[in-house]
Amino acid sequence: MVLDLDACIDSLFQRQLLAESVIREICEKTKELLMSESNVVHVSAPVTVVGDIHGQFYDLLEIFKIGGYCPDTNYLFLGDYVDRGLYSVETMSILTCLKLRYPDRVQLVRGNHESRAVTQTYGFYTECMKKYGSAQVWHYFTDLFDYLTLSVVIDNMIFCVHGGLSPSIHTIDQIKVMDRFKEIPHEGPMADLVWSDPDPGREEFAVSPRGAGYTFGSLVVEKFLHENGMDHILRAHQLCMEGFQVLFDDQLSTVWSAPNYCYRCGNLASILEVGIHGERHFNVFEAAPENERPSPSEAQRTGLDSGQDAIHYFL
Repeated sequence: MVLDLDACIDSLFQRQLLAESVIREICEKTKELLMSESNVVHVSAPVTVVGDIHGQFYDLLEIFKIGGYCPDTNYLFLGDYVDRGLYSVETMSILTCLKLRYPDRVQLVRGNHESRAVTQTYGFYTECMKKYGSAQVWHYFTDLFDYLTLSVVIDNMIFCVHGGLSPSIHTIDQIKVMDRFKEIPHEGPMADLVWSDPDPGREEFAVSPRGAGYTFGSLVVEKFLHENGMDHILRAHQLCMEGFQVLFDDQLSTVWSAPNYCYRCGNLASILEVGIHGERHFNVFEAAPENERPSPSEAQRTGLDSGQDAIHYFL
């Protein structure tokens, strides 16, 4: 049977799960596609950049309503598609289908949650088991994660990554020669790209309180941009209550796309529209109505019940 991607996408927009056999085929075909992509994918504006989604599928549907549907809008997703939210399977399914259907219009960057170790703890593994009765779908997607690119450059001017910079990486060319086809290591330059965070109170690198990656300051950003002939760093990875944050004299931006994170943080979210002349516009939005709070049974199933007070958004 020939894979009908348009039918798969339509089903997902109707909130219907794909069959396990279909997900297996989609993941295999997407791996073949991603294998040919560089660790640094170059794209041209206009492009709409999306930060962390974390399984908040209804908010992803809201993003398409706000930003436009593929292929009319070019999309760059900066990782952390899964965990925390209730619909990681649906989120990964539709993004994978869209990447396969419109490979030049959709870019998928790897985040720190696109990892076997992290997804076993923060929800995706459990969700796959609940929805499919086995771990096979989890295996298909986590194998696919190893093929996701590590970074994107927009018009040779904006460096896009999930987390941040690394003391081991000075030039874009160093990223291009890394071996990305593996589980994210606990340390080293690949881990730093998906785990690191900017710190407006620092100038240089410092140990990260996350336990992985580094924090980095203004001088690190300035040096990296100068060394690579660029003018901006765009990343995700950190909850922003206003949906975005701009630091270091407009040299670095964080875009966060999961509104009301964990269904109770009350934060706004945004997508970032990059225009053909390099202009940047944050389109801020609130949680989709269906996504404002899970049902009691769903909350209990995913550990998002009221008895779990702390929200560890550090991950």
